[in-house]
Amino acid sequence: MKPVEYRTGESFARELDAADPLARFRDAFLVPGAPGGGAVRYFAGNSLGLQPKGARELMDREMTDWAEQAVAAHFGARTPWFDYHLVFRDPLSRLVGAEPAEVVLMNSLTVNLHLLMISFYRPTPERYKILVEQPMFPSDRYAVQTQIFHHGFDPASGLVEVAPRPGETTVRDEDVAAVIDREGDAIALVLIGGVNFLTGQRFDMAGISRAARAAGCRVGFDLAHAAGNVPLALHDWDVDFAVWCSYKYLNGGPGAAGGAFVHARHGRNARLPRLAGWWGNDPGKRFRMQLEPDFEPQPGADGWQVSNPSILAMAPLRASLALFDEAGMPALREKSVRLTGYLEFLLRERLAGEAEMLTGTDPEARGCQLSIRLGAGARERQRALAGAGFVCDFREPDVLRVAPTPLHNRYHDVWALVEALRT
Repeated sequence: MKPVEYRTGESFARELDAADPLARFRDAFLVPGAPGGGAVRYFAGNSLGLQPKGARELMDREMTDWAEQAVAAHFGARTPWFDYHLVFRDPLSRLVGAEPAEVVLMNSLTVNLHLLMISFYRPTPERYKILVEQPMFPSDRYAVQTQIFHHGFDPASGLVEVAPRPGETTVRDEDVAAVIDREGDAIALVLIGGVNFLTGQRFDMAGISRAARAAGCRVGFDLAHAAGNVPLALHDWDVDFAVWCSYKYLNGGPGAAGGAFVHARHGRNARLPRLAGWWGNDPGKRFRMQLEPDFEPQPGADGWQVSNPSILAMAPLRASLALFDEAGMPALREKSVRLTGYLEFLLRERLAGEAEMLTGTDPEARGCQLSIRLGAGARERQRALAGAGFVCDFREPDVLRVAPTPLHNRYHDVWALVEALRT
């Protein structure tokens, strides 16, 4: 990728937008109105993605099929509900670097995390610990603590955390590897957020997976802030499992169904322990019910399903995934690196000494989110930004999370945000 020599002037931002090959995708989204008129500058795709314009038509289609066909829509709908989840296989596998049978859209992220930990967290008295990063997303932490407790161990000793070194804001990949090397015999599972929710740090998932396997540990990733944000290659990295939500960068809508990845070597293992439900059963026997009551998991990630697809929680995501396929992850990543680099440049040039950047400076060690510590008065500054039409995500006590997403953000959005922060 050819480096860009950034400049601070507004005209330069306009030049970048005029030359942006992905600029047209902004028109594929509905952008809320700003208090003073016009559209907001939206930097909160890391919390809730914007609505694709095609989402309403897809929702209306399912509502119409429900109204006109009722139960018959399970097989007679334009996209039959019986195997509705299958339409997401190919686009999701492309996004996360998997074989189609290794991914499934179902439930929500934390539910999927619990379901997969049943299979991949199999503690023994000698090996019962779970290695996580600090800070860990709270819902993941609750899930991990309760899984450790559920198996009869003490979360206080069972949870191993690798934290940033004193005076640093992100975790060093070599420190993760060092903990695995030092305590690997006692670690049953390595569970890391692929991109950290607070700092925006992108972990070396391939390296962590190699280190975990070498130590005999299972390895899983929470990709809530990674899916649709950074390139992924879960199959090639030999990851055991992964989970993600689809309402952030994937623009699936509030409460949209989550995703799960199970490596093919596990998907073929029908004897792997799991919590079963009828939609994970062999589809050919699913409606024979009492005639064939024993559970027979279908191969692949589909075998971890417990319930029938939540059609209305899935339909909008089809519109967004079509845009990802059209744009292509390589082009999105290229723009993301440049857009985020432009934000970093402006923060350093225009807000030197006023804003501390928590996220690292290496583009390979981050996605599109930069986390900025604003210090005293941070909440008031965030509210003032909102009043001026800038939507950013805030985390207590003083962190502004800014995510210029390449599908819909413009370079001029970034320039205007930094100018607003100055004033």
